[in-house]
Amino acid sequence: MRKPRDYDAELKALDDKARQLKSRKREQLGELVIATGADALPIEQLAGALLLAVEATDERAKEAQRARGAAFFRAKSGTRPSARHGKSCPSTDSDSTRPAPTEQGAA
Repeated sequence: MRKPRDYDAELKALDDKARQLKSRKREQLGELVIATGADALPIEQLAGALLLAVEATDERAKEAQRARGAAFFRAKSGTRPSARHGKSCPSTDSDSTRPAPTEQGAA
């Protein structure tokens, strides 16, 4: 006869794993903020910049932001993109704290 599955233990293990993943994500996001130098910004300005990035609908602006982020990680790892995304030492480039310029012009 088969041993019955312990669903409660399996659910608890999955819950623990989800908590670990959430915690690691928060930690990595915090490290990214520090690595870019954005931790020097007022919290309201940082939140505003992130909201602008999230709400962006212009594909050219999104691509410019993506390219700038990729360049940031390449610069942090020498010539190759970082496998750990944000685990490098903080940036001394003051330009990295500014959001990517928009391609919209006067519109």
